[in-house]
Amino acid sequence: MSLRRFILTLIRIPVSLTPIGQGGQASVPLIVLLLLAVHPAPFAQSTLPARSPADSIRGETLRSWNAYVRYAWGYDDFRPLSKKGTNWYAERLGISMIDAYSTLKLMGRDSEAGRVERFVADSIRFDGDIAVKTFEVDIRILGGLLCMYHLSGNPAVLAKAEDFGRRLLPAFRTCTGIPRYYVNLKTGESHGDTVNVAEGGSSLLEMGILSMFTGNPEYYQTAKRASRALYDRRFPTGLVAQDIDVQRGVWLDRDSHIGACIDSYYEYLLKGWVLFGDPDLKRMWDTSIAAIQRYIPDTSTGRLWYGHVDARTGESRSSVVTLWDAYFPAVLTLAGDLPRAVRLETSWERLWDAHGLEPMVYDFRKDSIIAPAYSLNPEIIESAYYLFQATGDRHYRDMSWKMFADLLRYCRTAEAFSCIADVRTKTRADEMPSFFFAETLKYFYLTFADVPGFAFRDIVFTTEGHPFRRSAFPRGESRKRLGW
Repeated sequence: MSLRRFILTLIRIPVSLTPIGQGGQASVPLIVLLLLAVHPAPFAQSTLPARSPADSIRGETLRSWNAYVRYAWGYDDFRPLSKKGTNWYAERLGISMIDAYSTLKLMGRDSEAGRVERFVADSIRFDGDIAVKTFEVDIRILGGLLCMYHLSGNPAVLAKAEDFGRRLLPAFRTCTGIPRYYVNLKTGESHGDTVNVAEGGSSLLEMGILSMFTGNPEYYQTAKRASRALYDRRFPTGLVAQDIDVQRGVWLDRDSHIGACIDSYYEYLLKGWVLFGDPDLKRMWDTSIAAIQRYIPDTSTGRLWYGHVDARTGESRSSVVTLWDAYFPAVLTLAGDLPRAVRLETSWERLWDAHGLEPMVYDFRKDSIIAPAYSLNPEIIESAYYLFQATGDRHYRDMSWKMFADLLRYCRTAEAFSCIADVRTKTRADEMPSFFFAETLKYFYLTFADVPGFAFRDIVFTTEGHPFRRSAFPRGESRKRLGW
């Protein structure tokens, strides 16, 4: 069971079933300086650095990367407290290094990125007899490999990406076209007929980019069929529920929201349209966002939140949110809805400020924490980056620097950074997820850095934070290669 799946079992709503460079300075809020002076890091020295923000973030990234190289090279994850590597499966897939590549490249760490590229091309194989989580490896491994090729032009990396993409296709061979939860990389056998909407409908970008790079439309058409199967099963309200049976095509609940376990399905309808220009995706996004804005916003506390509603009736069911839900201001910003994006990000910032970090699960009506962990998540940082780029408002730079300072104070270890088991006590957890490299550090850095050749309005980020230039996907070529 994935972490997000486990957390959603805690907040399940009971409803009836239905059959790359460096940039300018940013002002440092006085309160951050005061807090750092009064509360030094409990594990390692952590003070606001004298260097520029971009240099400081890049330095912390390199420090953490060197720890991964020293203790966990080639492993999927790094344990920063016990200083060892761990793998997701019986065979290691190099998930952390693949996820980290684009961040290293954007930061100008060509030597470190080149070592990853060579290792991937020469040493990593994807033919092991292991059942992998289709969604998780799609966004991390396939997305990371495609970005590696996009930034390097190395044909050996593209060959690895296509080999991996081919190995995921059997998961989509279901009665609905929605992929199963697991697929065996060697045999192609798949299992797990219950998936959530994010797991079933978040491969449009990775598979579409693979089709663009190879000229084979099968990948994109396979992913699009899955997303369309979910969209076509929406309720009369226009909303989708959370969990579905991929063989029978029936919803297993009526829990509708924009957060964890649905999130990247909506994200990819919009981003797929922006990157590829497929008009079907725009139609699906327009219909979906209209339903979302009609039923899901909740202002009962005086602040804007997006809770849980009944997919059939639109009736409010819960005021529980997860820290993954903080991606939505970024999506609203990309969609041009700045007023809602600003209001929603303000709600998330207030929650962050209450504890110096974000709790994993929170009830906004009760103002109570349900699950207190913080796993170095990037979503609120990503949204601050988007809003700074879209508005130019320095508040979002200051907000980002404040959050970086909080990570230095509470999460920094002698070697890298660790997750926090409880934001109230700041108890540490011996984990550093691969998305900390792929997203958290990247969005911090890009908020302050001036990366040559990297223009925000020309970039589409995957849900794992891998950047692709829109200008590399011209509409005519996209139509031909993707087959829309």
